[in-house]
Amino acid sequence: MILSSKPPAGLTPLLALIPIIFLVTLLACSVYLFGADSSFGANQIALILATCVAALVGRRVGISWSEAQNGIIEGIGVGLAPILILLAVGMLIGTWILCGTVPAMIYYGVQVLNPDIFYAASTVICAIVAISIGSSWTVAGTLGIGLMAIATSFGLSPAITAGAIISGAYFGDKLSPMSDTTNLASAATGVDLFEHIRHMLWTTVPAFLLALVIFASIGSSEATAPQEIEELQQAIASEFNIGLHLLLPLLLMLGLVFKRVPAFPAIVISALTGAIFALVFQPDTVIQLAGGDEKLGRAFALFKGVWISLFAGYTSNSNSAFLNELLSKGGMSSMLNTVWLIVCALGLGGVLERTGILSYLLQISLRGVKSTGSLITTTVLTCLGMNVLTADQFISIAIPGRMYADEYERHGLSRLNLSRTLEDSATLTSALIPWNTCGAYMSATLGVATFSYAPYAFFNLLCPVIAIIYGYTQFAIKPLEQSADRPQDAA
Repeated sequence: MILSSKPPAGLTPLLALIPIIFLVTLLACSVYLFGADSSFGANQIALILATCVAALVGRRVGISWSEAQNGIIEGIGVGLAPILILLAVGMLIGTWILCGTVPAMIYYGVQVLNPDIFYAASTVICAIVAISIGSSWTVAGTLGIGLMAIATSFGLSPAITAGAIISGAYFGDKLSPMSDTTNLASAATGVDLFEHIRHMLWTTVPAFLLALVIFASIGSSEATAPQEIEELQQAIASEFNIGLHLLLPLLLMLGLVFKRVPAFPAIVISALTGAIFALVFQPDTVIQLAGGDEKLGRAFALFKGVWISLFAGYTSNSNSAFLNELLSKGGMSSMLNTVWLIVCALGLGGVLERTGILSYLLQISLRGVKSTGSLITTTVLTCLGMNVLTADQFISIAIPGRMYADEYERHGLSRLNLSRTLEDSATLTSALIPWNTCGAYMSATLGVATFSYAPYAFFNLLCPVIAIIYGYTQFAIKPLEQSADRPQDAA
């Protein structure tokens, strides 16, 4: 998506704000009327209607419907890769439950992890893995699934657990040289990748340590008793053939990502590996998922069961109602509502870009910038607003990165300050917006509404605040020096 450099003539602040005010009003009504269920259709309607209003504003300033429609199509096109990944994760969850990988993670996890330090431990585990593979999405879609199930087994809060997983995953993602957003932020601002990572340590490390302290201080007095844990393990063992070998699909997935295999094929390969493991190690469970009907032969029954897990997920029919609720999930179909949300949100972002409303609002945002603090605050708020309006963290990094680079230099600041602020705001707040691709993905994958886990994603909440504080106190702000600050510009 390419941002228009010059907004259409005739576009005024009032006209530019009409679709924004309309959207905010409808979303507020959606949350008020439907609460946590607002993302199951109500928000989509708000986004579609706001898209129509933006197109009408575009028509008012000379942008034809054909042009606006092309903007919508291009905006949706940006999200096709995340949508494919999301659908693949649905397949992954289904086959990993069927083959016993997720049940094994629960079975052994409740033995190893202590509920008293579960939230902090989950944060650290996700951070370490995310640094090694550079993907918050992969961490949430693999380790996150198991940790959420373990937390439920312990009787711990799903919302706090999701916040801990996301905090750790995004911390590791930000500091990994293999992360796509980290590379994009350095490229969009023209700074060296490793200089960018080193400069981010000033905000990420304090925010992460504070988040860890908070997670460690959250009590778990209502944790499940050891007897209930033992009953859960017995229920799992009665439904699946449990063994450490069932964790191999997880190790394969992490290995593929570490070797820089693109996310979509890596997830599909891991999902199909889960399907093969199910055929080999859980044949009776597979046949049961297929309805227990072997009239067409055992081979076809096994094939049918695996196929069902890929598109409809797994349905547990054990004697434990708790286990049935815990493991009945997954499948490509479980992600369709999230895909609906992403498509509607990206369509709005596309029409806002094509009509020039987005660039006009960005230009207005710079008019009140007088100091380093106000510039960084404006950058943070701009990236947050971009995440809300365009529903994509990559756009929210790339566009402000291009538009604000010269403004930082005019204030005598190194572009490293901009690249760091882009990550502190655009990358981290993306998971806090329900209709953003990241927020929608995390909610669908972890099974917790975005607004439910957002208050507990402490790392994601603290980083933008610390960035603003640094701006006003001039702490850890790098001044503009020699051309070394802009190594990639020379190319």
